[in-house]
Amino acid sequence: MKAVVFFSGKFGSTKKYAYWINERTGFPVYDINKEKPDPSKYDLIVLGSSIIASKPTIQKWLKAHWPVIENKQVLLFTVSGTEPGHPDLQKWLTDSLSQSILEKVHYVPLRGRLVLQELPWWIRLMMKVASRTEKDPQIKKRMAEGFDYMDKSSIDPILKWIDDTVEEEHLELGESQLVW
Repeated sequence: MKAVVFFSGKFGSTKKYAYWINERTGFPVYDINKEKPDPSKYDLIVLGSSIIASKPTIQKWLKAHWPVIENKQVLLFTVSGTEPGHPDLQKWLTDSLSQSILEKVHYVPLRGRLVLQELPWWIRLMMKVASRTEKDPQIKKRMAEGFDYMDKSSIDPILKWIDDTVEEEHLELGESQLVW
C-alpha cells in the first residue's frame, strides 16, 4: 500500500502540518499548487487545506480528483484560526464540498498561524477593513492582530486515524512509511 500527503496552503501553516505528518510517517508530501502527482497511485491519502475566505483552498482539486480517489481511504485536515468544533467550519465545508465527498472523508480541523507582518500589504489592508465590520470580538482580534495556534501535537488525531485505518483495512505500509 502506498500513502501520501497532498496539501494546498496560503500562509505556511498547512505546509508545516503536512511536513510534521511526513516526519512521523515518511509519507511523501506534495504541494498541489506546484506539483501534479497522480493520486490514483495511492491507497491512503491525507489532504491538507487552508481555509481562506470561508473556503478550503483544496476544494477545486478535490472535486476534480474525487472520481479517482473516492474509493480510497481519505482524510482531510483544514487549517484556520477558527476553533475546532465551531459551527462556521461545518458551514464552510458543506457550502464548498458535495455531500458525497463529506460522507466519505475523515475530517480533522486544525488551527494555524497568521503573522500579519508577513502578509502582502493588500491582504493586511483587507484584514484590517474586515476586522472593523466583524461583530465577534475574538474573531475581530485575530483579524486585527494575527494569531499563532500551531502545535505539533495537533496532528495526533491524524496519526491515530492512519494507525486505525491501516489496522482495520489490513493494509501494509512499507517500513519507510511508518517511522513512529
